[in-house]
Amino acid sequence: MTAQNNTAAKTDLRVSFEFFPPKTEKMEETMWRSIHRLAPLSPSFVSVTYGAGGTTRDRTHSSVTRIQDETGIPAAAHLTCVGHTKQEIEQIARKYWDEGIRSIVALRGDLPDAGDTYVPTPGGYDYAADLVAGLKEIADFDISVSAYPEMHPDAPSADFEIDYLKRKLDAGANRAITQFFFDNETYLRFRDKCQAAGITAPIVPGILPVTNFGSLLRFAKMCGADVPKRFHWRFDGLDDDPDTRRMVAFHEAISQVEGLMKEGVTDFHFYTLNRAELTYAICHALGIRGTEQAVA
Repeated sequence: MTAQNNTAAKTDLRVSFEFFPPKTEKMEETMWRSIHRLAPLSPSFVSVTYGAGGTTRDRTHSSVTRIQDETGIPAAAHLTCVGHTKQEIEQIARKYWDEGIRSIVALRGDLPDAGDTYVPTPGGYDYAADLVAGLKEIADFDISVSAYPEMHPDAPSADFEIDYLKRKLDAGANRAITQFFFDNETYLRFRDKCQAAGITAPIVPGILPVTNFGSLLRFAKMCGADVPKRFHWRFDGLDDDPDTRRMVAFHEAISQVEGLMKEGVTDFHFYTLNRAELTYAICHALGIRGTEQAVA
C-alpha cells in the first residue's frame, strides 16, 4: 500500500468497540482503564453487552450511561428479547432515550441455561426482528443487529440466515455486526450473498483479537465459529507466555483487518473482552490515532 493510499485508508476507517459489564471491582477497574485508553481513538460507538436472560441489566445500564457521560462517545446498549415482556422493554428503552442513549444493539438473546431450546418469553417479543420493530415504534433509535457468516447455531440453513437478517434490517435496523470469524473468505461470501438478497445496509465484521486461546475455543464452540488449524499450531505452548501470545494475536488480527480492507471494508467492530492493549495496537497500526497523535 502506498503512502498516499494509506493516508486515504486512515480517513475512511471507522471502528467501534464492545465491552461486557464487569462482575467484580477489579474487573471494573480493568474495563474503565480500557475504555479511557480507547476513547481518544474516536470510535463510532461503544457497546455494552447484556447477560443471558437479561442478568446484567443494571450493570449494562450503568456502564452505558457512564461511558457516554464521561467520554462523550455514543454508547450502545445491548437489549434482548429473552426474559422481558414488551412492557419491560418499553420501560428500559424509554429510560435509555430519556438519558440520551440513542443506540441499541437488538438481539434475540441467550438463554440463562446454555443448551436449552429457545422459547419466546410470554408477553414479550418473539425474535430480534420483532424487537427492532418495537424499538422503532418507541423512538428513533440507531439499531444494530447480529449477523452470522458461519450460521447461527439455531438457523436451519444458510439461506434462512440471510433471509432473517434481511427481516431485521427491513424492520428498521441500521446495520448488522457479525459474529467473530477468522476466515475472510467466509465473510466475503456472506457479504456477497447479502447483497444478492437485496441487503444494502452495512455488514460490519466483528474482529476478536485473541487474548486467551482456551477462552476462544469455548466462545467458538458456543456460537459455531470455526477456529483455523493454524491458530491451534501458532498458539500452542503459549499459555504461560503472554508476551509472545500477544505478538501472535496482533499478527493474526492485523492481517485479517488489512485483508478485509483490500476488499473494500471500512468499518470494524472489535470485541475487546474489556482489554485495550491489542485493540489499541491494531488501531494504531492502521493509522487510527487520538487527536494528539494525528498525522497531518
